[in-house]
Amino acid sequence: MIFAYPWLLALLPLPLLVRYFSPSHQEQRASIRVPMFDVLVEASGQTPASGAVIRSRSWMQAISYMVIWTLLVVAVARPQFLEPPITKQVPTRDLMLAIDLSGSMETQDFKNAAGEKVNRLDAVKEVLDEFLTRRDGDRVGMIVFGTGAFVQIPFTQDLDVCRQLLQETRVRMAGPQTSFGDAIGLAITVFERSELQDKVLIALTDGNDTGSRVPPSEAAKIAADQGIVIHTIGVGDPQAAGEELLDEEALQDVAKETGGEYFFAADRNQLDSIYKRLDEMSQRKVDNLSYRPKRDLFQWFVAIAMLTAMGYFACSLVLMGFRSRLVSNANRRSESVVEGDAG
Repeated sequence: MIFAYPWLLALLPLPLLVRYFSPSHQEQRASIRVPMFDVLVEASGQTPASGAVIRSRSWMQAISYMVIWTLLVVAVARPQFLEPPITKQVPTRDLMLAIDLSGSMETQDFKNAAGEKVNRLDAVKEVLDEFLTRRDGDRVGMIVFGTGAFVQIPFTQDLDVCRQLLQETRVRMAGPQTSFGDAIGLAITVFERSELQDKVLIALTDGNDTGSRVPPSEAAKIAADQGIVIHTIGVGDPQAAGEELLDEEALQDVAKETGGEYFFAADRNQLDSIYKRLDEMSQRKVDNLSYRPKRDLFQWFVAIAMLTAMGYFACSLVLMGFRSRLVSNANRRSESVVEGDAG
């Protein structure tokens, strides 16, 4: 238990200080002059004193007042009970995935974990699903691009939703062409709303950029100025022609410009090893915010003080009734004795 205002406990000795330093209440009353006062004093054996007569408290009254005052001062100091600490993980990095959904991603030259032949996108989704399971502590987002670039998943810590929306992606859903530069530009716009310091973009494409309004190299320079690190992954055929040609030089330039790395994946195993390497390169950092809830207890002390006061007054009434009965019985006995003597 702790106190929110422990300095108020200094009020505990206040009644004693007031009693010691402040004068007692004095009230002037008319006195009775008694003839032969000295004779009466000598006969009674008492010593007369000057000044006010202070009525002393009973032990029950003194203890009750002391307990009530202590309870009220403790309640004002606001006692609190510290409950077990609660720890909350706060993300320290925003991780954006950019996935190429152009028509060439339906080429079936990859194998899944079971050894079955699948298209490039299905292999990418399988590897990314495993990658996302290890992203606890990061905020993850995803951009899909083809002829245009679109935000599929805004930054979120709900990894289950990310994995579900990843599985819902389809080839050509963003158009048949490849606009890699526009995807980087869109990622920059999304990162502008981020307040986290670490910003990482992992971009995967299998084709040559032929439709972007902003060339990838120019977009990479802007990303570097914004502190965004871009890792690029190529999964296409460097020997192809036209739009399906994988421009490895452009991907290398983008990664180098932003302080990232370029990787090439010819099959699913290489793609899996690349994401494991990225996982090792960008170890997640998590800030743990720990706080202990406080539960106020002052109401219990106020309630005990009230019960003590009620108990004191109840006991006082009982004692007063008991004393009045004793006095009444004594008077009756004395009256009986007087009547007997008179008889």
